Parts: sequence; structure tokens; C-alpha cells
Amino acid sequence: MTTAPAPKLPASLAANPKLSSWVRFTDEDHVAISPGKVEIGQGIVTALAQIAADELDVEIGRIEMIRASTATSPNEGVTSGSLSVQQSGRALRHVCAEVRQLFLAAASERLGVDASQLDVGDGTISGPGNVRTSYWELIGEVSLDHDATAGATAKIAARRAIAGHSVQRIDIPDKVFARPRFIHDRTLPDLLHGRVLRPDVSGARLIALNEAAARAVPGLVAIVRDGGFGGVVADSEAAAEAALKALRKGAAWSGGEPLPNEDDLAGFLKSQLVETTIINTRTAPQTHGHAQTLRRQYTRPYIAHASIAPSCAMAQWDDDRVHVWTHSQGVYLLRADLAIVLKLPAESIIVEHMEGAGCYGHNAADDVALDAVLLAKAATGRPVRVQWSRHDEMSHAPFGAAMAIEIEADLDADNEIVGWRHAIWSNGHAARPGRAAQPALLAATEMANRYPRMISSNPPAANGGGGDRNSVPLYDFLAWTITSHRLLTMPVRTSALRTLGAQGNVFAIESLLDEIAALRGEDPIEFRLRHLHDDRAKDVIRAAARRAQWKPQKRSGIGHGVGFARYKNTGAYCAAIAEVEGADDIRVKRLTLAVDVGEAINPDGVVNQIEGGAIQATSWVLKERVRFDRARITSTSWTDYPILTFSDVPAVDVEIIQRPEIEPVGAGEAAHGPVTAAIANAVFDCLGVRVRDLPITRDKIIAAMELAS
Repeated sequence: MTTAPAPKLPASLAANPKLSSWVRFTDEDHVAISPGKVEIGQGIVTALAQIAADELDVEIGRIEMIRASTATSPNEGVTSGSLSVQQSGRALRHVCAEVRQLFLAAASERLGVDASQLDVGDGTISGPGNVRTSYWELIGEVSLDHDATAGATAKIAARRAIAGHSVQRIDIPDKVFARPRFIHDRTLPDLLHGRVLRPDVSGARLIALNEAAARAVPGLVAIVRDGGFGGVVADSEAAAEAALKALRKGAAWSGGEPLPNEDDLAGFLKSQLVETTIINTRTAPQTHGHAQTLRRQYTRPYIAHASIAPSCAMAQWDDDRVHVWTHSQGVYLLRADLAIVLKLPAESIIVEHMEGAGCYGHNAADDVALDAVLLAKAATGRPVRVQWSRHDEMSHAPFGAAMAIEIEADLDADNEIVGWRHAIWSNGHAARPGRAAQPALLAATEMANRYPRMISSNPPAANGGGGDRNSVPLYDFLAWTITSHRLLTMPVRTSALRTLGAQGNVFAIESLLDEIAALRGEDPIEFRLRHLHDDRAKDVIRAAARRAQWKPQKRSGIGHGVGFARYKNTGAYCAAIAEVEGADDIRVKRLTLAVDVGEAINPDGVVNQIEGGAIQATSWVLKERVRFDRARITSTSWTDYPILTFSDVPAVDVEIIQRPEIEPVGAGEAAHGPVTAAIANAVFDCLGVRVRDLPITRDKIIAAMELAS
């Protein structure tokens, strides 16, 4: 007879077990919920509020979501990887279930009624004979200042009244009615403004600085210089800009470091010193004949985060303590790096989150926070706000890594797949702060006592991987070998961009599958279904096909394509069908998607995320590419780095396969790979030419046509 394993706390709760760090009842008949995850436009504060309201049996309007801060919030690491509902949501569900039980026990004692006979409605606890009390009346009798226990039981799905239903996003009204919610719009008393001097030439270092012209600018408060780091503090943004312009004229720089040949990224990536890792292998008996091998190479360029608003931060010193306001996705991780640079104990630094106007991934939010901290040292206790320019953001923020992917598919005489080899060449996809003994912040590489630039690494496969993310097929191939070659040089700064390597790998896998289906004369959806054993995978493909009425009658100039993936092979399932029109340029007319995230806490929020991911992926596929010559980044404006405009946005139709009995996972990054592949496959269906190098532009199509002729 086997004993059932003892229940365990969810991982985020085990790391932050004190109940009071998550939940607090206020005197205003509200409930303060304090997760360690942050809102970056993905709607997470709304989904977490739904979970808390459900388990506590209060109206969602009573829930106050507290911004993450290292002073008060649980440390949940970084908000990334589509893990917020999965990690923070599970922790909050458990916490709130236990808190409810504690209050019911206290109410039972006060009212003299067995807890099993008590009900909770909007925070009021009532029982037989019209006896009643409330959470707020019992605040003094229930202490939450102790650790969670593993025995709390959350509601079953059928008893949840709020989770699983669409509710209005908590963060939207402020944004619609232009109330200051973004850090870019916030101010502090006696606020000063800072700007930082950086080179145009990649890798150049500040070696001399004539400050005379800058010191003559009215409104200048201070010029800051620490080795290669330089900047200005002024009493207005206009004065800061004028002082920076004057300071730039007096700057002398060392020579820079050469950048790769933009037109041969694959050649560059495959010629560098690398760390090679076998990600996964599958072997099969040699009973299947090998008739031919298809060898294909796929590439994606460096991609910018291209946030609508450049990165911004505020900092204020109080003797040897500093308070930082930031839109970083990891306030504790940023604090760890600041502590290294400033040589201060972490307890002397408070990092408080404020929402930023757009970004998913490691953009410059952490970098500008250190800029603000260094400039604020010269502000004699006044707060300093630093906002990067568009040029700064597009030149100096980390980019999503370029990738070269080679796949070899061994086919038998019937063009069935009998072997599969997938190799990736790419820089690492993660150089976030707080994860190494050296800081990952830009200014730390510029100061007099500077740190070396961190070479990006890849998260372990157990966390979804990096360049290798989604490289292991979900399909039932007989044999495969998956290999990652991570570059040990990094002339172009890279770190986490939404989906990490998943977009490139899904693009490559799903493109080659379509080629093989075409060789066989088999419908690409039927081909995929035949190679899948996972019913949830097959369900999303069938749902997308049904919703898109696959496959409509062929029309001249119109193409349709399909793409599928399960994000990180452990997260959300998503299938996409693209309808494109090929005229002077490729235009995506419609995207139809089906997604399975398990329990969809806020279905409208899931649809929002899938729509947003689909549109972002369309922009990546058709438009986006970091441009550079051998000395500098040249795509430093919207003109040089075009993104999808409103007139280019396709119609997006999303179907959710709701599975309330299955633990929820995030939706934010599920659509990118499938949409990328679906568009590429639709282009082939439309034009009869296979484009394997992103973005799919007119020039790339012409080059592919010439190669095929």
C-alpha cells in the first residue's frame, strides 16, 4: 500500500510563505493583494484579482492590487516566460483559501456556530439565525503574520464565480482616460531631470570631456562623470536636453568594435566561438529506409523591443539609502545588481514598480534605473527622472538575438520522416539583472571601475530553454537530435525578447513540415494531426481549422497557411491559420487562432494576449529588423525601424478551448511562433516561393524567386 505524497506549497508561496506578505484587510472594507509579479500590459493584475476575489468570496471591486516593491512584496523573481498566472496565481489561490479558513474559524468562535454552517458573501460571514460578522470586524482576532500551511484547499472549478469569466481590466480605465499610470507620466516633488551621454559607435568609450559649453546652459544643476559614464542633471527636460547636446560636442571617444555583416548574419553566427550543447535526442531502430535528406536553413534577424515609450526611471537618495521607481520586470533582481554596483547592502535600496508604456522582455528599463541612481547622487537629495530618447532605446537597449537554424529531415521512399536533426546558432537569450556575480546593467560597463559586458546565456531546458526554446518537436518523429550552439562573443547586445528562441524554432520546424506535406501531396493540417498523439494539441489545430473554414477554394493572389506549437512544450497550446494577400507586398488579411491555456482565468484577457501576440508576430514577420553597418546601429528611429501600422493590422479571431479542470498557464507568448509559421506557409501557398529568412519583405521574396528559378 503506497502512501499519498504530502501536499506541498506552490513554489512562489514556499519561497515567500508569510500570509501577510500577500494579503491584508484594510480599514476601508477593502482587501490589499500584494503579488510579486508586475503589470506590463498583459492584464495580470486583473487575473490575480479574480483569483483572490473568488477564494475570499468578496466582490472584485474590493480588491486593491498593490504594485510590487522590494520593501513590502513577496519576491517572485521576474515577470517573464508567461508564468505569472501559473506561479503567482497558484500561490494566491492557496493563500486566499487559507486566509478564508482562518477567518471562518474566528467567526465560528465569535458567533458560536460551527464553521461548516457559515457562508461568506462579499466579505460578510453569516450563519443560521441571521448571525453575522465580516472579515473587517475580525481583523483584530486573526493574525496573518505567520507562514502558510500546505493543507489549505482551494475551491473546485465549479464553485468559482469570478475566475473563468471575463471581467473589465483593472488597469485600462486610467489608460483610457489619460490618468497618470505609466512611470513616464508620474512626477515627484522637487523633481529634476537627467540625460546620459552615450556613443553612436558600438563599443566606443568616453576618453575626454570638455564641459564648458554644457555648464553655460541655463537650468543645469550638475554634470556627472565616472570613467566612461557621463550625464547631466537639470531643472527641466528642455534644459537637460540642451546640456546633453552641448556636452556631446565636447566629448571625445575611443575607437569602437566592429559589428557583423548585416547581410550575412548566418555566416557570422556560424563562424564564432560557441558553446555546444545537445538539447535532446531520440533514437529508433534502423528499420526504415532512408531515401533522401532535406537540408534547410532558416534565419531571423536581431529584433528590437521597440517600446512605444522609451525607458524611464526615477531615483532619490537619502544619505546612503536610495529609492528607485522603475518599470523593470524584476524589482528584486534589479535591486541585486544595484547593490553590486553601488557596493551597498540590498536593504539600503528600495525598488518600486510602476507600469511602463509598452514592452515584453528585457529592454532598457533596468539600464535607465541605474542611470537615474548614478545621476541622482549629484542631486543633493532631490529625485531625478531619466528618460531615454528613441535613439538611445534603439541603439543601446538589448535586442532579441539573431538566429540561424539548420534542419535536416531524413525521408523514406514515401517521403515519411525517419530522422530529424535541428541545430541552432545564436547568442544567448538572457542577460537579465540579478542572476550573476557581475551586474548586467549598461552603465556598470562604462564606469571607472567597470564590469565586463555579460555574455548572454540561455535559461536551462527545465525553464523552457533560450535559443533552444521549442526546438524539440512535439511531433511523433522516430528519431531526432537537437543541438544548440551558443555564441561566446556578443558584438550586438542581446537579452530576453518575448518568446526567446521559440519564434525562430517554430518558424523553422513548421515551415519544413509544410514542405514535406507538399512533397507528399498531403493536406498540411492532416499531416500534422497524423504526427501528434497529444489530444490537446490536435484539438487546437482542429478548432482553428474549423473556425477558419480550412481550406477555402484557391483564389489568385490569396494564400493560407497553418502553424502550431505548445509554448515551451509545457505551456499554452496554440494553432494559427493565416490568410495573406500577395500584391506589391505581403499583406496579412486575417489570422484565426485557437488556444488552450487550461483554466482561462479571464477569457477576455486571454483573447487580448493572443491578439496582441499575433499582431506583434505579424510585425516581426513582415517589418522588423535591426539595421547596422560595421560601426553602429543605424535603425534608431521609426523610419529606419518600421513596425506594423494600424492600417496593416489583420483581423484576428481567437477561440479559447476552456479547460477549468486543468491548472492555468500563461497566454502571452503562445501565438508568436505559430503565427510566424502560418504567415510564412501562407506566403508559399500564395506565391509558390519559400522564404526562409525573416522578415518576409519584397526583396526577400524576389531573392527567393531568383534562387528557385
